[in-house]
Amino acid sequence: MDAYRGFVMLLMMGEVLSFGHVSRNLPESGFWRFLDLHQSHVQWVGCVLHDMIQPSFSFLVGVALPFSIAARSSKGQSRGQMTLHALGRALILILLGVALRSTGSTQTRWTFEDTLSQIGLGYGVLFVLGWQSVRAQWIAFITILVGYWAAFAAYPLPGPDFDYSKVAVSAEWLKEHGLTGFAAHWQKNSNFAWAADTVILNWFPRAKPWVVNDGGYSTLSFIPTLGTMVFGLIAGGVLRSPRDPKAKLKWLAIAGAISLAVGWGLGVTGICPVVKRIWTPSWVLFSGGICLWFLAAFYALVDFHGWKNQALVLRVVGMNSIAAYCIAHLWDGFIHKNLVTHLGASFFAFAGAAYEPFFHGAAVLAVEWWILYWMYRRQLFLRI
Repeated sequence: MDAYRGFVMLLMMGEVLSFGHVSRNLPESGFWRFLDLHQSHVQWVGCVLHDMIQPSFSFLVGVALPFSIAARSSKGQSRGQMTLHALGRALILILLGVALRSTGSTQTRWTFEDTLSQIGLGYGVLFVLGWQSVRAQWIAFITILVGYWAAFAAYPLPGPDFDYSKVAVSAEWLKEHGLTGFAAHWQKNSNFAWAADTVILNWFPRAKPWVVNDGGYSTLSFIPTLGTMVFGLIAGGVLRSPRDPKAKLKWLAIAGAISLAVGWGLGVTGICPVVKRIWTPSWVLFSGGICLWFLAAFYALVDFHGWKNQALVLRVVGMNSIAAYCIAHLWDGFIHKNLVTHLGASFFAFAGAAYEPFFHGAAVLAVEWWILYWMYRRQLFLRI
C-alpha cells in the first residue's frame, strides 16, 4: 500500500516536470506529446494516467481502513474512541482541502471538489461500513452507484434554449467533447450535481454568487468517491484475510478485470459515460478496476516477492502522503524560486532551452523527495 500510494503521490508531485512545456518546445516529438497527454486530465469522457491519481488515493483510503481498525483495536482503543477520531479526521481533511484551495486568495474558497475534501466528506460513512460485514459493504457499494446514476438520469435534460456559454461551456467544446442522447444527462455543467452546487455552494460566504466550476467538478462527487473508497475497503478486507497470497492476487486480478469491463461497457453503450470530473458510477467501476490491478501489482512485487528495498523511493513518499500533498501544493513555488536564486536563471538550460523546464522541475521534485526522506529517516510522519 505504501509503495502504491507513493507512486500515486509522485505522479501528482511530478507535475513540476512540465512535460507540456517541453512538448510545446518540441512539437515534432511524439515521445513528449505522449508524456504530456498522461500528465493532463481528459476534457470529459475517458482516462489517462493522470486521471488515476485521485481515484487511487481515494481507493487506498478504503484499503487501509481494515488495517487501521485492527491496529487501533490491538492498542485497546474502544469503538467510540475510534469513531471520534474518524469524525475528527474527516473534518480536518475537509478543512485542509479548503485551506489549500484558498492559498493566495483574498477570501476562503468554500468549494469541496478537491481530493482531501472529497475523501473527508465520505470518510465517516466509510468508517461505519468498516465495521460491517462484506455483504453489507457490497450492498452499500451497489446502492451508492445505482442511486447516484438514478439521480442524474432523473434530472431533466437542458432544453434547446439552454445557454451553455453562461456555464463555461463553449460551442467548440460541445462539438468536440459534448454528449448526446441519454448520455447527455451527464453533460458538463448542466447535470444534477451542477444544479445541486448552485444551491449548496451559495450557502457559504463568497464575493459573488457561485454559478459554475470551469472544469465541471462538483461537490456531490464525494458520494461516488465514497463508492471508490468502499471498493478499496472490500479489497483491503481481502488483503487482511487468511487467504493464500496467490488467491489474493487472483481475486484482485479477476475483480479488476470484471470491474473495468463493466465500467467500460456502461460507457460505450451510453448508459453511463465514463467521466472522472463528475465521478460517474461507470468511472467508479472503470477506475476501480485499474486500481485493483495496480494494487495487485504492488502486492505481488513488494509483499509477495519482497521488493521492499527496491520500492524505497516510493515508500518514502507513500508513508508520508499528507505531508507530500501539502509540500506539493505549498512549496513548489518557494523551491523553484530559491533554485533560480542560488543556481541562476539559466542553470538548467545545460541540455538546451527546450528541456530547461523539465530539468528545473526535476530539481524541484528531488528537493521535495529529499525533505520526505529526511522525515522518513527521523520517523516524522504527518498523521491525521
